[in-house]
Amino acid sequence: MFRPFILSSLLLSTSAFAAQVAPAPDAAVAPEAGEGGAIIVTATRAATNIDRVASSVTVLDKAAIDRAQDIGVTELLIRTPGLSMSRNGGYGTTTSVRIRGAEADQTVVVIDGVKLNDPSSTGGGFNFANLLVGDAERIEVLRGPQSILWGSQAIGGVVNIVTAEPQEDLEASFDIEAGSRETVNARAALGGRTGPLAWRIGGTAFTTDGISAIKPATGKGEADGYTNRTVSGRAELTIAEGVSADLRGYYARGRVEIDGFSGDTAEYGINREFVGYAGLNVDLLNGRFRNRIGYGYTDTDRDNYDPTRQRPQTFDAAGKNKRIEYQGTFAITDSWTALFGAENERSSFRSVSPAGSLSIPVPDPIRGKAEITSFYGQLSGELLSVLTLTGGVRHDDHKTYGGKTLFAGGATAKFPTGTILRANYGEAFKAPSLYQLYSEYGNTGLSPERADGWEAGVEQRLFDNALTLGATWFERKTKDQIIFNSCPFPPPADPTQGDPLCLVPGTTDLRFGYYLNLARAKAEGIEATASLRIGDRLQVDGNYSWVKSIDRTTGNWLPRRPRETANASVSYDWPFGLTTGAAVRWSGKSYDNASNTTRLDDYTLVDLRAELEVQDGARLFARVENLFDENYQTINRYGTLGRSFYAGVRARF
Repeated sequence: MFRPFILSSLLLSTSAFAAQVAPAPDAAVAPEAGEGGAIIVTATRAATNIDRVASSVTVLDKAAIDRAQDIGVTELLIRTPGLSMSRNGGYGTTTSVRIRGAEADQTVVVIDGVKLNDPSSTGGGFNFANLLVGDAERIEVLRGPQSILWGSQAIGGVVNIVTAEPQEDLEASFDIEAGSRETVNARAALGGRTGPLAWRIGGTAFTTDGISAIKPATGKGEADGYTNRTVSGRAELTIAEGVSADLRGYYARGRVEIDGFSGDTAEYGINREFVGYAGLNVDLLNGRFRNRIGYGYTDTDRDNYDPTRQRPQTFDAAGKNKRIEYQGTFAITDSWTALFGAENERSSFRSVSPAGSLSIPVPDPIRGKAEITSFYGQLSGELLSVLTLTGGVRHDDHKTYGGKTLFAGGATAKFPTGTILRANYGEAFKAPSLYQLYSEYGNTGLSPERADGWEAGVEQRLFDNALTLGATWFERKTKDQIIFNSCPFPPPADPTQGDPLCLVPGTTDLRFGYYLNLARAKAEGIEATASLRIGDRLQVDGNYSWVKSIDRTTGNWLPRRPRETANASVSYDWPFGLTTGAAVRWSGKSYDNASNTTRLDDYTLVDLRAELEVQDGARLFARVENLFDENYQTINRYGTLGRSFYAGVRARF
């Protein structure tokens, strides 16, 4: 239905061909505000005015990131509509972020234009545990199916993180803070522009004694510490007019002490993540036709240790992605733009769990690999300066599963009254992870997960944009969702007479279970937002989300997804340089398991913060998190941070 719709829209367009500059085909640019101060979004893979984006999107700029004072990206994300989080303890433990009730591994995470996931993890998704705010300049959350532009995994949405680009000949910044549980967080960055070269490098060091990962009521409650070292950098060299080269890199190493499900342990894990990118940008036809050729590489290594064993190492896994991509944008007319591209991604993993006894040899690692080649295109443009139409198509050729074609389309209408209407439809898919295919629980007969969704929303701006109100209704259905299917216990006397998939492939050895396409999920709900600015001093923001995410087979709630969440914040700038603020987050009840027999109670968290400008570019800041020391859980039996105090200094010069 979208193909004739897009064609007819093109024919109706009355815009004449003109010399127009196309947007940069890069999600890692940090564009300045558009005409009239409009916000520009790059999670759409090209700089786009937020008023022209058909999907729901939230943008956090550097001012908002600094104002929140959060240490981790996760804490920033859960303040936005439609997102929820679960964590196996304190900082550094496994952290899952879900967008609109989708699975945690159905979210695409992008750092400086590179799609980041771990092929060795169970679902092939991204663990937010080690992702600190660091040198992030902006964070964008694009909600809803986004596979047309981002391919596999983008069922829930996209989180796009862009690190800072230098603006001055020489610039620097630093933040240092300390607080509860011997926590210290230090960040510094240096960059500049020298002739044709622009560069910036930043680093973060974080350490905390932490809390007990397992709740003290379950274990002895010994503290499980965490350390993190992160380095990021980017450089752009202008080779000639309209020709430039990019280099980007990100490395994080985290060490976290962990507890087993049964109680306190001496175990710890080390996680190393590397992201690299090299690209060439070529602008043709005076910027009307812009091109980017890039190579992205991600490498994630995970190791777990138990020092009480003869052989301390308990787990060793590594996942790699190698991606070659071309992306182009072409300004067809002064109001119509085409975005198109091609990608080839090769992923691989290995995993092994050595026995504790030195007398038992370390088994050969389990290995797997996959390759997918993709082509995509999207057309967007304006009609009568009020209506913006967008339509896209993507074809993926998976080396194992063959071809798959997806479609998407949407529209936005912006009226002089300050009213913006949005509607869009999108399709998405997620290929089985390498672990689900080739691990000891793997099933090579799995099919990709498939999803389609739509949304419709309205935004109203009043009193010269001082008050903004918005509401969006969305719905998404997922088919062939992959679950872990447990084998019967006790097993049959003759293993060959039972479920053949309960045998380790190629043997008669029994296994605990296997992955299977069985679940059908549905998510629907509403996201409501409000923002009020009074003068230059008072800012009030709030959002409420009602997300009904269920297993369509059983009707049960999907686990660890609260049906209701709400956030509110207020900030006031005093005349003498002091800024004070407060934030409240409420999360409704959820269930820890698929059978809905273990309930996680609702909770309310209150944070206070303050900043004082002591001189140009330098500020003192302090905050209290979980002011009332709320006792809550996001995963059954695992602890969460209680009341915490932090104070520090920030400088930009």
